[in-house]
Amino acid sequence: MRDIGQRARSAAGAVRDADAATRTGALVAMAEHISLKTNCILDANAKDVAAARDSGVSAAFIDRLTLTAERIKAVASGLDDIAAIPDPVGAEMARWTRPNGLDIARVRTPIGVIGVIFESRPNVAADAGALALRAGNATILRGGSDSVMTVAQIAIALRAGLREAGLPEDAIQVVPTTDRAAVGLMLKGLDGAIDVIVPRGGKSLVGRVHDEARVPVFAHLEGLCHTYVHAGADPAKAGAIVVNAKMRRVSVCGATETLLIDRAVAPSLLPQIADSLRAAGCALRGGDEARAITPMDAATEEDWRTEYLDAILSVRVVDGLDAAIAHIARYGTSHTEAIVTEDATAAAEFTKRVDSAIVLVNASTQFADGGEFGFGGEIGIATGRLHARGPVGAEQLTTFKYVVRGTGQIRP
Repeated sequence: MRDIGQRARSAAGAVRDADAATRTGALVAMAEHISLKTNCILDANAKDVAAARDSGVSAAFIDRLTLTAERIKAVASGLDDIAAIPDPVGAEMARWTRPNGLDIARVRTPIGVIGVIFESRPNVAADAGALALRAGNATILRGGSDSVMTVAQIAIALRAGLREAGLPEDAIQVVPTTDRAAVGLMLKGLDGAIDVIVPRGGKSLVGRVHDEARVPVFAHLEGLCHTYVHAGADPAKAGAIVVNAKMRRVSVCGATETLLIDRAVAPSLLPQIADSLRAAGCALRGGDEARAITPMDAATEEDWRTEYLDAILSVRVVDGLDAAIAHIARYGTSHTEAIVTEDATAAAEFTKRVDSAIVLVNASTQFADGGEFGFGGEIGIATGRLHARGPVGAEQLTTFKYVVRGTGQIRP
C-alpha cells in the first residue's frame, strides 16, 4: 500500500505538469479502450454478479453492480464527455489589482492524489479515474469485494489509455486486495501520499470513513431525497415528476424516497399519483392521513429515515410549506429535494430555506447527477458544506493558489 501511495504521488506530478491536450488525449484513449474491452468487462461482471446473487444481496444491489453492453457504452461516452469539458487546471477564478499595483489572481490547481473508496457500482472506477485526470490528479481506487473482477478490467482499460497518451499508468491504480485493512491505511493517508478521500457507498462505509479518516473527506452520505407536491402544483406535472423521481431507477442516490403532499391538494391528487406509482410497481407506506385518502401500508418512524434504494416510497400529508421544510430538515440527509409548484413565491421560499446540496423546482430528483449538470460525470454527490457540495466533477477536484505579479513592489 505504501508503494502504491509513493507511485501515485510521483504520477500526480507528471499529470499536473502535462498540458491540457495530453490529458484530453488520455481521456479519449481511455474511452476507446473501455469500448474495446467490452467483452472482457462483461465476462468479469457476470462473475461478480453471480457471486453477489449467491450471497443473497438485494435486487437493488444487483442493479447497481450489473453492467450491460449499453451501460458500458454509456461509461465510454461519459469519458468522452469528460474529455470535452474545459480543463480546469490553471483557470483563473478571479483577478484584481491592488492600489499598490500588485496583480493578484486566484488560479485552479490540482489537489494531488485522490483516494476513492466505493461499493458495488463498478462504473465509479471509470468516472473517478477520468474526472481526477481531467483535474490533473492521480487516483487510488478501492472498490468493494463484490465488484473486484469488474473494476480490475475497467482499470486495465484506463491505464492503457494513460500509456497511449504518454502519461504514467500509476496515475490510476486499483488497490489489489479486498482486505479491509487496506481501507484503514488509505484513511490514514498512506504516509502523506493521499490528499483527500472520496467515499461512495452506504452508511457503514461512510461512517467508517468519517470515524477513521486522517485526511480531508468529500462526504457522500445516503440520498434520502424528498419530493414535495405543493398546493400550487400542476396536477399533470406532479404525477409525472413523482413517478419519474421514484421509479426511473430506484437504486440511484437521487431517487426520491419520501413524497410529501400538501393537505390542500392531497384528496384530489394523491389517489392519482398513488395509482400511477402502483402501476409502475411501487409499494407505498403512508402516514395516517395518506392512508385515509388511498390504501397503502402504514409507515413507521423508521420509514421517514430510510433510503430504500428499492421500489418503495413513504408518503406523508403535510400542512403547507413550513411543515414540508420542517420534515426535510428533520429527516433529510442534505442530498436532493424537489418542490412541484406553479407558485413562484413558494418555490423561492423552498429553495432559500431547504439546506441541501441540490434543490429543484418542477423537476425530478433523478437529475441529481454530474452528467446532467454538464460536468461530464461525477465521483459522487457531496453532502458536506466545505469545498465541494453537490455533484463532484473535475472542477470540484481542484483547489486553488494565488499568483501575485509585481513590478518591484516592497512592503513598507
